[in-house]
Amino acid sequence: MGATDPTLSLNEAWQALVHVAHPGGEASAISGLRLSPAGWQANRSVSPQARDLLDCLLPLATRPGRLAIAQLGQSLDGRIATESGHSHFINGQESLVHLHRLRALMDAVVVGAGTASEDDPRLTVRHVKGPHPVRVILDPRGRVAPDRLLLRDPEAPTLHLHGEGAPPEGPAGAHVQRLALPLVAGGFAPASVLDALAALGLERVLIEGGGVTVSRFLEAGVLHRLHLLMAPLLIGSGRPGLAMTPIDTLDEARRPPSRTFRCGDDTLFDLILDASAP
Repeated sequence: MGATDPTLSLNEAWQALVHVAHPGGEASAISGLRLSPAGWQANRSVSPQARDLLDCLLPLATRPGRLAIAQLGQSLDGRIATESGHSHFINGQESLVHLHRLRALMDAVVVGAGTASEDDPRLTVRHVKGPHPVRVILDPRGRVAPDRLLLRDPEAPTLHLHGEGAPPEGPAGAHVQRLALPLVAGGFAPASVLDALAALGLERVLIEGGGVTVSRFLEAGVLHRLHLLMAPLLIGSGRPGLAMTPIDTLDEARRPPSRTFRCGDDTLFDLILDASAP
């Protein structure tokens, strides 16, 4: 391998994925690398880290049209927090980087009112280079207080979805747009949320949390993929990651095709929920 044929690095692979995932990114901006929904090709040697990154995230970056993916970080026994709500840090640094990469590839990142209020997240891209997504709060009862970071931090645009007849109290920053949606059984219909976002040009959506919100989108059948980051940790009690309608027999359980990747000490399960996905 000479100086004119350097190994494709992790950073170059990531730059190519960001380029192809966003408008104007129909081909890789990195020399010697071609990305498409059918796969990737390189006429240079590729580092193992870059190869894993491309294999993992290419289906998301190159998928045409609308995309809805959810992510949960949890322990081996399926807990995302203790009984008191403490969750820092179940997963390791590599999993946090993976989450930020997911954000950077999406148009919007969605959290429920509980996560916005209790965790007070920023939902920005800080651990990787890439664009911030639009931050979306699902707030059917208009209960998220105006002192939460998402409503006062202008680092990224924020969309505050509230129920019709349940406007939020207090002012919000100039970076916040508020939009009323109809309520169904006290909440929002997941498909209606995705339709509303698509109407605003936000077609690539990450459902980040919490567990109740992810469970609703999964049960509604609107997700194309689910990323579960499993930490080698046993909590033994606490808040479950997924909580769905009970089933009687295991033949009713979902058995989606899956792939696995290493994220430091954690294991990423990439569950393919959309039958049309490559």
